[in-house]
Amino acid sequence: MITLDNITLSYNGSPILKGISFTAPRGRILGIIGPNGSGKSSIIRAISRVIQPDTGNILIGGQDLRKMKAKEVARIVAVVPQNPDLPKMITAFELVLLGRTPHLGLLQHEGRKDFVAVRKAMGATGTDGFAGRQIGKLSGGELQKVTIARALAQEPEVLLLDEPTAYLDINHQGEILNLAKQLCAEKDLTVIVALHDLNLAAQYCDRLIMLSSGEIYVEGTPQEVLIEENIKEVYGARVHVFPHPVNQAPTVLITVGD
Repeated sequence: MITLDNITLSYNGSPILKGISFTAPRGRILGIIGPNGSGKSSIIRAISRVIQPDTGNILIGGQDLRKMKAKEVARIVAVVPQNPDLPKMITAFELVLLGRTPHLGLLQHEGRKDFVAVRKAMGATGTDGFAGRQIGKLSGGELQKVTIARALAQEPEVLLLDEPTAYLDINHQGEILNLAKQLCAEKDLTVIVALHDLNLAAQYCDRLIMLSSGEIYVEGTPQEVLIEENIKEVYGARVHVFPHPVNQAPTVLITVGD
């Protein structure tokens, strides 16, 4: 379980996050939505300790994140960033193997346990078929799945996904989020995902947090959050929201014209 308690954050004196408090339980997907610049990625970076909040506490399993060692955090929290900067010449297998780094001691080489973890991660993500291919020769969807496999190889308790479907076509978007939902259930992970697409958020997330200018505007189930009034107020967009014909999840359609 992850708990954020009154987190504030600023860049160069400009407030980015203002009094953010929420809890993300295990075995559920928590989606963070909101307009560009509302603070979605900043929350992901704060939990992964890439940036340090100005005030407030972040607890992971009841432990204060600030008091945990970096390697301890890396064993618990895995991140799939929005635009990973990856060496193009290494193979998919070698990239996933990097996920075992937090479990290795100083000057220690990977052993049988590490290779088993990598094979399991690649099997779970369907990436074992191109383990020997170079990263630079993978498609966007393949690369995203390999990046998730690297995160799984860490054997984390928390999985953070920052816009994992950005730049992917509709088929690969479904593959990535179906994989996240499956792994969340099977491995009892805490999953937090930042998303732009409201319809994807409605389909795959158990709960949503809608941000507005660095603050939580509303939190709840997709049915509670994705209502026309909220979307108009936060995004400035006129929409109609209908129940999905198959699963009744809210479906957001933009209104064109007057």
